[in-house]
This record gives sequence, structure tokens and C-alpha cells, in this order.
Amino acid sequence: MAISVLTFLAGMGRGTTVRITEIRTVISWAGLRNWVLVKVMTDAGIHGWGEATLEGFEPTVAACIERFGEALIGEDPLRREHHWQRLYRHHFWRGGPVGNSAIAALDHALWDIAGKAYGVPVYQMLGGAARNSLRLYTHVGIYQPERMIEDAQRDMADGFTAMKTGAWTGSAGMPEAERIAAFAERIGSLRQAVGPDIGIMVDDHGRGQPSNAVRLMHALEPFGLLFFEEPTQPDDVEGLQRLRLADPQMDLATGERLYSKWDYRRLLEGRFVDVIQPDLCHAGGISEVKKIAAIAETYYVKVAPHNPQGPISTAAAAHLCLAIPNFLILEYVRQEPYRDAAMQEAWTVREGHLHVPDRPGLGVELNEDVLLANPPRLDATPTAFAADGSVFDI
Repeated sequence: MAISVLTFLAGMGRGTTVRITEIRTVISWAGLRNWVLVKVMTDAGIHGWGEATLEGFEPTVAACIERFGEALIGEDPLRREHHWQRLYRHHFWRGGPVGNSAIAALDHALWDIAGKAYGVPVYQMLGGAARNSLRLYTHVGIYQPERMIEDAQRDMADGFTAMKTGAWTGSAGMPEAERIAAFAERIGSLRQAVGPDIGIMVDDHGRGQPSNAVRLMHALEPFGLLFFEEPTQPDDVEGLQRLRLADPQMDLATGERLYSKWDYRRLLEGRFVDVIQPDLCHAGGISEVKKIAAIAETYYVKVAPHNPQGPISTAAAAHLCLAIPNFLILEYVRQEPYRDAAMQEAWTVREGHLHVPDRPGLGVELNEDVLLANPPRLDATPTAFAADGSVFDI
């Protein structure tokens, strides 16, 4: 199909191309969260997949995709930049997680269609492969804290060389000194279990104010972290400066809750972090994160995309990471059996590295019957409260 469509495009000349005919969204339960997946179809018989998984806002982002998608019906899917600009700039109330997640999903799908139309993988359209494979990291003890060491041993046995955990679970009512001590003890036990050569990352989910984040950072210094993630709230970019000045040697990371190049500008100009973590499902998709990564390169900042979502999120991030020079590592949540069942052909993960298949587009086709057989579960919003009953960040 890719060759025939390419021939069609070449034969008809510029201005006469395929047209988008239908956009369909499906929300499917995948064990840890619901996936929000989008299929964009054309009159040439090719389609593209996108993802906008946004926990807690699945119906909202699906409605936004439907609204934005109205502007694309009848349009040429190969005009990716034009469509991105139109979807973002023709709405007075622009940006944010819902709107930019909807744009991201549609953007993924348009890149997928383009790759299939031209008969090449998406990474080739982004400049070609800058590396042969992508180093992954897993989650250990994040969703079940008591399983941290067990998860780590399993992942090491499977060849993974890096892992991330969080130590905030159950700490909402603890005094700060106790929380920091418990946090450090937990990370110390993980380091002892995995040895000195495994990369460990710690995610504090933006719970810290700058002062206590500095104290926590100092407590974690002995354990040689690959990076310390979201030590302060995502809207407190300048707060990271206090951590940078307090310890210029620890690598800091943030960015999963920033949604555009404009959101990243202050962060990068201030040189507050060593690693940025844009989410390909929330930060405007491949088109926007490619630009964010290029800006980060000018400040010698590495890119480690946030990616706890589904197979299209992973595929979009993987194609981008394969092509950019400043890639560090890619988040990879083990979601068996949902991921493998949903994909018609699974991707290869070997010795902790992801190998991107040399197939046109994103290289992922989904089993729609499997997706529909796992209807969404719209769970209650998680809560956390401090000892005095006041609201605590989750």
C-alpha cells in the first residue's frame, strides 16, 4: 500500500493528494491506566494511529480530539506542520494538557500516515537514525512499593540496566525529617540490591518546596542517581535554581507536565536542569517535541521522554529518540499482557534496549478487537492528605 500511495502522489502532482475521511477514538483499559487511542483514516486506504492517554481526563481529551478532528476532515494529511499550527493557534484558549494531548494524538497519526505514504519509518523523516537502539528504564516499586527489590531483581535478570522508583507512597502524614530519612533508607536498600552499575532514578512527583527538596537531594547524594526527577512543582521553574546552586553535581530532571516549547523556554534559558522529560502524548506530539529537543540541544540538555502510556506513545517517542542527538534514556512501563495483546506485532526489547522496526510509519498496528474487549475503567481521582487533614500533592 505504501508504494502504491507514493506512486499516486507522484503521479497526481502537488496539490492533489489523499484526504482525511474519518477520525475514530477508542478508550481501552490496560491494567495500570486507560489508553486513549486515535485512528485517522484516508480515502487512499491508509490510516495512522495516535495516542493521547491522559489519566483522569480520558473522556475530556477524547471530546477534544473529536472537536479538533472536525478541522481535519477533507484535508491533506501530509501537511503536518500546517495542521499543527492551525489546531494550536486557531483556538483562543490554547495549550494545557487536554488541548495539547489532543493535538499530540492527531500529530502522531499524521506522521504515521506520512511514513506509510512515503514507504519509510518516521525516524527517517526526522533525519535518520542517530543510534542503533534505545536504552530503556523500568519502574520498580512505584505502584506496589513493597515489591521494589523484587521488581528490580526481575528487571536486572531481563537485562535492564536502569530503573526508577518513587518513595512518596504513604508519606503524606509523616513529618518532613521522617519522610526524608525513610526516603533515603529506601533508595539505599535499592542501591545495595542492584549494585553500583545500575542506573537509579528517583521521582518525587513535584512534592517538594525548594527548601525541603534541597534537604531531600542531599540525603540522596550517596546513592549516585542517574537523575532526581520533579523535585519541585512543575510551575515552580525558578525553584529548581535553589537545587542547582545547592548541589551542582546532581543531575536534575523535569518536564512531564510542561506542554510546549514555550513552557520549556524559561526552564532551558535558566539552565536549571540536566535532563528534560517531555511527554509525546501531552506536549503536542512528534512535531512539537522535535523542536523542544532541538532547543534543549543548544543548552547541552539531554532528553528522556516521559512515557508510562501505551504502544503508540512508546512508538512516537522511540522514533523521535532514535533521530535526535541528545537522547538519554526512555521510560518503559512493563504492561504485559496488555501491550503485546494490543499490538499485532510486538517490538523487540533485548538487554534493556528497544529496537525500532524498519517498517513504514510508526511501525505499529493495533488489534482493535482487543482494545474494544477491554472497556475503560474510570476510577475515582486519587487523594492524599497531610496529618492535619489539608490537601497533599499526589
